[in-house]
Amino acid sequence: MDRDRRFESVFSKKVNAGKRRTYFFDVRQTKGDDFFLTLTESTKRFNGDGYERHKIFLYKEDFNRFLTNLEEVITYIKTELMPNYDYEEFDRKHEEWDAQEDDNNREPRPPRQPRASEAPQDDNDHEIDEDNSQLKEPPTSNPRFDDDLSW
Repeated sequence: MDRDRRFESVFSKKVNAGKRRTYFFDVRQTKGDDFFLTLTESTKRFNGDGYERHKIFLYKEDFNRFLTNLEEVITYIKTELMPNYDYEEFDRKHEEWDAQEDDNNREPRPPRQPRASEAPQDDNDHEIDEDNSQLKEPPTSNPRFDDDLSW
């Protein structure tokens, strides 16, 4: 398998989380034709000078334990620590932002699919256009996919 194919996303979801923060969920393929998930948080810097990124690599052997524990922790927060909080508040705000975008004659952009012609870059992070609306393909690096990184 060539280098370009090995690092491109097989499937990708983008979650806008306010004006400065975006999450990316990318399914990637290893050189051994296996798959893993990268979770990326991209936050626009206050000075407007680019983005700060944090990344988690999640491998298939950890999917079930990760999901089970994530659900348990979120349920605990929602039921024990903050049972009266309106967790749909931000869903409504995002719907309002989308409606405002429509009112401004800006059609919502569908997630951008990678083009085969895009060449890999140096680091493995997402970039967002300055208007924070267009997903650029993540550049690539050469992580060691065959290492067992589970704890």
